[in-house]
Amino acid sequence: MSFIADHVRNAYHDKQTHVVMFSSTAIALYGYDQGMMSLINTNYDYLHTMGISESSPLVGVIVAVYYLGCAVGAVLFSKLADKSGRKRSIFLSLATASLGNLMMFLSGLGYTKGALAIMMTGRVVMGLGVGGIDSVIPTYSSELSEDDARGKALAQEFQSNIFGLLMAFGINLGVTVALGKWSQWAWRTPIIIMQIYPVLLMAFVEQLPESPRWFIYHGRETDAQAALNDIYGNEGDSKLDELLDAHEKEKEQHVGYLDMITPGHPQFHPTFITIMGQINQALTGYGAVSVYGPQIFELLGFRVRIAEYLTLGNYTSYFLLMTIAWLLIDALGRRKLLLQGSAILSSSFLLLAVFGGLSLHSSKLDIPTFVPGLLGTIVLFIATGAFGIGWLATVWLIPTEIYPTTARSQGTAISVIVWGFANFAITFLTPVMFNNLSYLIFVVFAISNALAGLWTWLYLPETGGRTFEENQQFFTEAKEAGTWRVRKVAGGEFTVFKYPNPEGGDVVDAERVPLLTRIEDQVPSVE
Repeated sequence: MSFIADHVRNAYHDKQTHVVMFSSTAIALYGYDQGMMSLINTNYDYLHTMGISESSPLVGVIVAVYYLGCAVGAVLFSKLADKSGRKRSIFLSLATASLGNLMMFLSGLGYTKGALAIMMTGRVVMGLGVGGIDSVIPTYSSELSEDDARGKALAQEFQSNIFGLLMAFGINLGVTVALGKWSQWAWRTPIIIMQIYPVLLMAFVEQLPESPRWFIYHGRETDAQAALNDIYGNEGDSKLDELLDAHEKEKEQHVGYLDMITPGHPQFHPTFITIMGQINQALTGYGAVSVYGPQIFELLGFRVRIAEYLTLGNYTSYFLLMTIAWLLIDALGRRKLLLQGSAILSSSFLLLAVFGGLSLHSSKLDIPTFVPGLLGTIVLFIATGAFGIGWLATVWLIPTEIYPTTARSQGTAISVIVWGFANFAITFLTPVMFNNLSYLIFVVFAISNALAGLWTWLYLPETGGRTFEENQQFFTEAKEAGTWRVRKVAGGEFTVFKYPNPEGGDVVDAERVPLLTRIEDQVPSVE
């Protein structure tokens, strides 16, 4: 057992491990909210306190307005991250999320007049904080990770995102079963438990290293050197030279938000890829599945309580399957995971449409109701895993890999902004589509997944296994080639995932390295 103790001891002192653990816990805030609201939406006391009915459009508005707060928070806190440092921005993001969560808990507690307004305000304020976390944490984590481990680090963080979702839904379901849907504590308890995340994280922010790239960007080379030595030990000196060289090339490239959405500007192309990544992720439909999971199982013919238990099972499977994501993202690359994910999701949603239709008309067709329900459940579990492995972490990772330091926080902020607006639309429209389309909603998601996969195949460059600077070279060559089609830029080099050559030397096409070797390289050593 000594090798396990040594591994734990090394992890305890390793700053990169600290960053991943901290970032993972912070990202879990996003997932917790999704799992939390899915059952709060059906609590009778909550609906009565807010003065709305279960079928009211305001149910979706309360959920969706949070995403608008995320969009604004992404801009505010990414600006702060550039001006005052990644750590300070993260701390204030957490404090804001904590305040919003407290407002949600207190809404209607001992009163009813104005409860809806307080809940809405709390949702927006919490969204501001979570938007800041979602924009700054991926940038911070990526800047402190090795080039060949950025995907693994972020995928591990998003596995914690799913743990947050699972934890919230599990707590929610437990108190609902114990206290009933007419108890106010069945919906207030999951809200206030969320305070554990921001309060705990705020206590540990100061123990983390600041981003060396941020220090260099602000001319603080001595602080950058100290941070690099703290993170990488003896390798810190050589890494400082690399960062100084990269900064020398970038330092005159001041980039504003308007520049990034201006056609012809060097950062417009990567920004368009960032925007389309989040739009395509929203089109997968999994924002709707995460928030309205029980309703989807009800569409497959299950009673309310059984649907809730199946949702918990689906989230548990989701969390476990995310282990595959962080094993594969730096072994197969970003493009391959996204494309395979789209294919599986489109097929799964078509099958769900069939099983949903059979379940609804089972009495006319003389089919036992449980048969299409069971088959649909299996397919939904598969689809959830495909989304988690293919489309969850990848879309958040790519914007952290394609921008120069001068634009990276703005790029991740734009990613969160688009995510916020896209998910606002999806979570607002999903109840409407449920009511009007029933099981045909799955056909819509099948088509949108196919479109997302097609766009990815045509226009998304492979960013894995390359330095930030090498990824930026793609956009230079695309401009020279006069096309955004990945296969027509640099001879199609950016359709290929690069991987360290086991025999030494430069990185090679990952297809030349056995997949098992690539996967084994992602498993932590216990030596």
